[in-house]
Amino acid sequence: MMSAPLPQDIELPQFPTPSIARRLSCWIYEGILLFGVIFISGYLFSTLSQTRHAMDNRHGLQAFVCLVLAIYFTWFWHKGQTLAMKTWHLRVVDLNGNALTQRKALLRYALSWMWFVPPLLVCAIVQTTLANTLFACLLWIVLWAWLSRFHPDRQFWHDHWSGTRLVDIRPVPAASLHSTDLNT
Repeated sequence: MMSAPLPQDIELPQFPTPSIARRLSCWIYEGILLFGVIFISGYLFSTLSQTRHAMDNRHGLQAFVCLVLAIYFTWFWHKGQTLAMKTWHLRVVDLNGNALTQRKALLRYALSWMWFVPPLLVCAIVQTTLANTLFACLLWIVLWAWLSRFHPDRQFWHDHWSGTRLVDIRPVPAASLHSTDLNT
């Protein structure tokens, strides 16, 4: 099954890499939207499993939420954008500028856990407090975002490893069109 390419009249180099600030703003907005997805998923899981206490079936709930998130991101990245990405005019594409295959979207999802897994593993091994775990996660997120400055195209490294790119697809302002283009 072939992916839908970006519009044919626009070449890939005209789609620049968005700034880190725009990507992180989109990332935060995505987190806000995911609150509802995770809330509904948790409610569905606890209803179906008859869980009465938050600590019962905790690992099952975590696996279920991880599966729901995998389906959510794989589906939307395969289509090119999540709702947050549409709002911020970002699109995820493969290195040729095509929409992602579901396999590539799933690989990107798995590798995107690099935002959280390293500090969570360290904190689990060291058995730190919740405050220290949150601080370690925040510090790692800043470091992980900063490391994109060392990528030739300023992409996040999980995008590089999965063979994907985040691109800026903001519409071209009408003022930037040449007057000759308007007369043709």
